Amino acid sequence: MTRLSVNINKLATLRNARGGNNPDVVRIALDIERYGAQGITVHPRPDERHIRRSDVHALKGSLTTEFNIEGYPSEDFIALVLEVRPAQVTLVPDPPGVLTSNAGWDTGLYKYHLTKVVHRFKEAGIRTSLFMGTDTELLAHAADTGTDRVELYTGPYAEQFGSDRQRAVEPFAIAATRTAELGLGLNAGHDLDLHNLAYFQQNVPHLLEVSIGHALICDALHFGLENAVALYLRELR
Repeated sequence: MTRLSVNINKLATLRNARGGNNPDVVRIALDIERYGAQGITVHPRPDERHIRRSDVHALKGSLTTEFNIEGYPSEDFIALVLEVRPAQVTLVPDPPGVLTSNAGWDTGLYKYHLTKVVHRFKEAGIRTSLFMGTDTELLAHAADTGTDRVELYTGPYAEQFGSDRQRAVEPFAIAATRTAELGLGLNAGHDLDLHNLAYFQQNVPHLLEVSIGHALICDALHFGLENAVALYLRELR
């Protein structure tokens, strides 16, 4: 079964909008684990507009499932990850002010820099993943960095799913096969939801983990958080 990691950034956005500590992101993250999710993902940004550095430390001391920290590999982000030592770090090419991740790495252009960063994390015993598109040449460059996994950016799949699901998923299936040939593990994330998740999981081989935040939290408003986690786990089965 493909594992579900729940991105809790939106919970922190809600908390920060009002101040105080409601909702308590650590307590709800523990609830999400209890409801069956196999991991928790956070993406701390420099302006701390959702997840704060203090959240990252508090979560590390509390979680019992896999902890995945996403972010752009600036020196302060690298220092935070090396201090916290999560199970996995996912490197994304987002500049500081971007609203959300919307593209994968150009690993041909940034191969030297990424290789150095990946090496630092692997020396610390942290599994590494690179946020990637479906270009098979760039996936080969990703393998050259020494990364353990790649996370396929599924925004284009979600965008095209409603009009032609088979055409939407095809480049991801090809990329997944190539990823396996390169000896890399495969994750995926961005805009996956209850409408498109099962088809993606059924048609993309070797999929180890999906990271889902925005859609799951939105669905929790309708179904409740426990039910929403259960519905996403059901889609992955």
